[in-house]
Amino acid sequence: MAASVNNLLVELFVEELPPKALRALGEAFAGTLAASLKAQGLAGADAVITPYASPRRLGVHVTGVATKAADRAVQHKLMPVAVALDAAGRPTPALLKKLAALGADASVVPSLSRRVDGKAEVLFLDGIAAGASLAQGLQQALDEAIAKLPIPKVMSYQLADGWTSVHFVRPAHGLVALHGADVVPVHALGLEAGRTTHGHRFEAAADPIELPDADAYVERLERDGAVIPGFEARRAEIVRQLDAAAAAEALQVAGDDALLDEVTALVERPNVMIGRFDEAFLAVPSECLILTMKANQKYFPLHDAQGRLTNKFLIVSNIRPADARAVIGGNERVVRPRLADAKFFFDQDRKRTLDSRVPQLAKVVYHGRLGTQGERVERVRAIARALAQDLGGADGAALAAAVDRAARLAKADLLTDMVGEFPELQGVMGGYYARHDGETEEVALAIEDHYKPRFAGDALPRGMAGVVVALADKLETLAGLFGIGQLPTGDKDPFALRRHALGVTRMLVERALPLDVHAAIAHAFAAFPSSHGQAQAEVAYFLRERLAGWLREQGWTAPEVDAVLEARPARWAEIPQRLAAVRAFAALPEAAALAAANKRVGNILKKSEGAPPVAVDAALLREPAERSLASAIDAVRPDVDRLYDAGAYAESLQKLAALRAPVDAFFDQVMVNADDAALRANRLALLASLHVAMNRVADLSRLAS
Repeated sequence: MAASVNNLLVELFVEELPPKALRALGEAFAGTLAASLKAQGLAGADAVITPYASPRRLGVHVTGVATKAADRAVQHKLMPVAVALDAAGRPTPALLKKLAALGADASVVPSLSRRVDGKAEVLFLDGIAAGASLAQGLQQALDEAIAKLPIPKVMSYQLADGWTSVHFVRPAHGLVALHGADVVPVHALGLEAGRTTHGHRFEAAADPIELPDADAYVERLERDGAVIPGFEARRAEIVRQLDAAAAAEALQVAGDDALLDEVTALVERPNVMIGRFDEAFLAVPSECLILTMKANQKYFPLHDAQGRLTNKFLIVSNIRPADARAVIGGNERVVRPRLADAKFFFDQDRKRTLDSRVPQLAKVVYHGRLGTQGERVERVRAIARALAQDLGGADGAALAAAVDRAARLAKADLLTDMVGEFPELQGVMGGYYARHDGETEEVALAIEDHYKPRFAGDALPRGMAGVVVALADKLETLAGLFGIGQLPTGDKDPFALRRHALGVTRMLVERALPLDVHAAIAHAFAAFPSSHGQAQAEVAYFLRERLAGWLREQGWTAPEVDAVLEARPARWAEIPQRLAAVRAFAALPEAAALAAANKRVGNILKKSEGAPPVAVDAALLREPAERSLASAIDAVRPDVDRLYDAGAYAESLQKLAALRAPVDAFFDQVMVNADDAALRANRLALLASLHVAMNRVADLSRLAS
């Protein structure tokens, strides 16, 4: 009987799933199950996969699934002919045993094929493997999908028999497996597949819900179950309702993808309502109120056209009562004490200055091997002062004073009640409290911004004092933890050192700071009592690797990045200009030949014994081609160096185009490794001068294909 093709639906009905993991669980369940069906030949490569994930279900709809996979040809590698057959060509016991294991006997020996495999001729058994049935294949796919779910924490529970234990993310109560209108006989988690599911816990029009076929799933759940089963569809509906509710109040709702995903994972039938709180709470910093509403209550704060927080917020409810006043009132009563706590913390914290809290940092352990927060503050201050001195400028003294004050106060807000309740506000609250204490705006901004950038793509500190303190803070962290061997390994980075390194990289490059990166690292290690020479080199390499990766993410090619970084520029502020110069040079007609020649020169110099003479002796330039090359280098070198010193890197590299013809002629007509030692040394000196002239901006050999 020919295999029939129809659409497939699989659903696991469970108790409420962890909201922050729901999206990943839904995608993994659908993706793994569909991939297994495709691998077994039950679903085509063009099958449309639709995942479903709601608080109480994981599901997937797959189009074009066959009842049986097509049979396929298979080859079984047996053994070398010399082992399989004796001198008379008869099968050996080893071959017969192998055939028996495959369900064959001696009768198939004449039909075995021979192929050369490596150095030996090998026997193969050709056969046909029957395609899997849908019941077999779906059972395998379902088992695999459940086993590979990225479950944050597994639960153990017992089935109705009281003896059998099941391990899953949440207790499962139903399994649906429909191929068209037919139930596929599979099982999972102690459940047998059927066609019955359940809708909304409170608002379903019918319960249970019987599905006539796989394609009726969404329509029946929405109509009879009051459930939008698709995660993306439910998310889009929430966004639509949020925007409509905000527009009705002539207000704006700020985007927050993480909160939106979490709320989508909490409701099956979203209903957006608007709530209000006492305007007196708006005296509290908006960051505190917003965090309270989002983190604790999952509300969406509303802002006016100028971006100011208002006393209105949006609630995403899982029910749609005829009269929503009770639901809204309940949410308003719940949020009030939360906001009252925030106001209390803010008022209490302002009764003490940040400066008065600093001595208490000596009692707060930073790291068992790196001392207290008080000791750390002193290290950050020392690094910040050194960096400010390096930056110098007309306002060098004022900058040094500002960064020293900001670094002293930067960690004091860790001891406040507000940051104790909301650690995410560290730095932010320090800025508010610094202004209240009468500190300058420059110092307050530096305190507020010194943790920035907190994540990839985050804004950099706004003022120069903030940049310096942020650099000092991150460099101190890197130096301290590398110094005690706490390096990130694989995907484990408990101290977020990669993020700190990326922050250092971005500030040096994007703020175009005229700092020597090696000097900055040295300042960081100088703040520690003991020397860590090896760790200092490790930090430099770690930063360089983060820099290389970040530059590639910005659109520069790997050869361009390698060429510039191989030149070891000390000031990373110059790197974008160097990269642009390399890209412009690579577009020149002479670029490929010069890059190849540069690579050849580098290899020759590496293989030469000892260092070549510092200067070229003109009297030893015997061949016309080497005299021509020396003259060409002398002609372009002043312009190349002048333009390089002026920071005109593109123009400096473009001057090298004039060297192509003499370089080509030199390698065509001159023997570098001459028998005469003096001639050989002089020619190596000539190549060394060429190598220096060509590689000031970047190592052009990295552009050679």
